[in-house]
Amino acid sequence: MKVCTDACLFGGWISKIVGSWQMKDGRALDIGAGTGLLSLMLAQQTNLQIDAIEMDTDAAAQAFENFEASAWKERLQVIEGDAKLVHLGRKYDLIISNPPFFDNDLKSPNALRNLALHSRELSLPELLAVIKKHLAVNGKFAVLLPWHRKEEFEKLALGEGFYLEETVAVRQTLRHPFFRVMFLFAATPVAATQHTITIREGDQYSDAFTDLLREYYLKL
Repeated sequence: MKVCTDACLFGGWISKIVGSWQMKDGRALDIGAGTGLLSLMLAQQTNLQIDAIEMDTDAAAQAFENFEASAWKERLQVIEGDAKLVHLGRKYDLIISNPPFFDNDLKSPNALRNLALHSRELSLPELLAVIKKHLAVNGKFAVLLPWHRKEEFEKLALGEGFYLEETVAVRQTLRHPFFRVMFLFAATPVAATQHTITIREGDQYSDAFTDLLREYYLKL
């Protein structure tokens, strides 16, 4: 699984937010963790205990190797299985997800067919059901999605009783349309904010992008 720029941006964004909470302890759940990128970024900037669910055997094995090779392995755990079926027996202060099927949704020349195929693994309503099942009473969750699923997911999440806290629209350059949206939802009422991030300005990364990824990229 490739390390995508937008996934790194999402990881840097939510890690900075959670880092500002200054939680001395707490638990986080990464749904569809892939090879563990988001969990590792979150572990680097917080003290959270992080469980990472991944249903693909090879990806889960790679996540385990990556966790074991990191400085935060004592706070990272891989759980191989289907997020809809896994019984974790605990609630989480934070849940994050970058559903992998949406990457294919964007890249496929036949987006509708691709979306239908991958929705069999975890549809948006099913993702929200998993989140609702495992989120603590005062917990929050963050999701990275393609821009064209923005209104659909927002409507579904609000319908499930969640409260929108922050929306970040992401575009490659000022000349490009928005292609990703980063959401932060809360389980309790909160004031909502909206922001925009442009990844590149000319031939360089923007200041906003650099500020979020400086702690992770070797050359920023």
